[in-house]
Amino acid sequence: MKNFTEVIEDIKDIISQDMPDKKIFDKDVANALGISHINFATMKKRDKIPFGKLLDFCAAKSISINWLLYNQAPESLVESTNQFYTIKYFSDVNASAGGGGEIDTEDYQEIKLPKIFSDLLGTWQEINNIEALRVSGDSMEPTFSYHDIIFINKDNKNLRRRGVFVIKTEYGLFVKRISMRVDGQLDILSDNKEYAPLTVKLNEIEILGKVVGKLGIIS
Repeated sequence: MKNFTEVIEDIKDIISQDMPDKKIFDKDVANALGISHINFATMKKRDKIPFGKLLDFCAAKSISINWLLYNQAPESLVESTNQFYTIKYFSDVNASAGGGGEIDTEDYQEIKLPKIFSDLLGTWQEINNIEALRVSGDSMEPTFSYHDIIFINKDNKNLRRRGVFVIKTEYGLFVKRISMRVDGQLDILSDNKEYAPLTVKLNEIEILGKVVGKLGIIS
């Protein structure tokens, strides 16, 4: 896999196609990825690749993440090993780990994930039920942080096995740890202990799916 400096140079080449008369600097790459210049400089120094931001960039530019990281063309991978899976990524949808996220859009981008990563999310059949959303808020830290991309299995809504789920409420979308009580009610739990648990009835929320993976920046 390329190091972050090599990835940056490739992104500069991509950006330069839209700005042929302008010299592209690191700050332009930081802006394109939506990262502050200070954080960008720190990531470059530590060679910490911001996978979530790269995934957003590739989706917006219709570029394979594998090409950017490994110089591998999707066609060659599919032809030789059939190791690419396509997942819907709702980049404008936030599952809140705080004050309530939005789901007022059906627009999505298709992202291609290599099999080595997709296998971590489930079987081939399960991959067909997985979609990607963005996290906002801090109530699920340290498990999930701002701008993490989470993968949810829409076919897995079994609350009798504890886990982290994306739920829809009258206040928006939330990503929370859910536990079913013996009386049938649900405990809505945050990993950040600064947030108090909530108890709701099952008919007060809609379970959209179980969180089975994430992409995020290592701080």
